[in-house]
Amino acid sequence: MKERVKDDGVWIEEITERNYSGDVLKNVIRTKSGETLNDNITVDNRLSIIADLFANENFQSMRYVKWMGALWKISSVEVIRPRLLLTIGGVYNGKTT
Repeated sequence: MKERVKDDGVWIEEITERNYSGDVLKNVIRTKSGETLNDNITVDNRLSIIADLFANENFQSMRYVKWMGALWKISSVEVIRPRLLLTIGGVYNGKTT
C-alpha cells in the first residue's frame, strides 16, 4: 500500500496486491470469547516469503495477507534478506483492491 497526495493535500492510499511464495513457520489458531455472540478468531502465525525488490522497498506499508481463504492483518515484518518474516494476527477488515 502506498500513500500519495491528491491535489487538495489529502492523503489517499493506493493498494497494490502482489503474489509471493514462501513457507509457514508457525501455524496457531486461537479463539477468544468476548461480549459478542461468536468467538473472535485470531491466528498467531509466521510466514516467510521470498521478497523481491518491490517487497523490500515497501514492506513497511504491508497491511494484510490473503492466506487460507481469508484476509489477515500483518502485525509485524522482520527483514532477513532475501526473505521477509510476516507475523499475522486477527482478521483484516480494511480497504482492499
